[in-house]
Amino acid sequence: MFYLIELYKELEVHPRFFGPKLREEIERRLRQEVEGTCNGRYGFILSVMGVLDTGKGLIREGSGSAVFNLKYKCICMKPFKGQVMDVVVTSVNKMGFFAEAGPLQVFVSNHLIPEGFEFNTAHEPCYQTADGEQKIVPGSEVRLRIVGTRVDASDIFAVGSIKEDYLGVVSAPL
Repeated sequence: MFYLIELYKELEVHPRFFGPKLREEIERRLRQEVEGTCNGRYGFILSVMGVLDTGKGLIREGSGSAVFNLKYKCICMKPFKGQVMDVVVTSVNKMGFFAEAGPLQVFVSNHLIPEGFEFNTAHEPCYQTADGEQKIVPGSEVRLRIVGTRVDASDIFAVGSIKEDYLGVVSAPL
């Protein structure tokens, strides 16, 4: 799920930043451009741990900007099929519920919720057991298993299930 990997990026720096604080500017711009983005191959880039190599900057003719080929370490998050994770429910409807684990959005269909849970709209939309002991409402923490993922160029979506042993509601909101 979480990986520490080395990636490469080409970064263009304007001449006004050439000087003693050039390396700090390169690191700041790198963090600004890549943290919080999603790469279809590596997943969500959560944090840049450091720049390993800036290389020699090549000056672009006409603009005077320098182009640096950076090598950096970062922490990435990529979910995989079969992975068990804890998520926080964000919305509930009759089709199922949506939940988040950091930047990842997971949908759990009502077909992948155990038989004992029924959709109820008496006070607020929720899934609850017949005795009312367990409730899935926005803010609930739920343990689920990823049954599938879809990767776009800039985002990852997942489908989860709580229809197995040791999965389900971990805690309800206060």
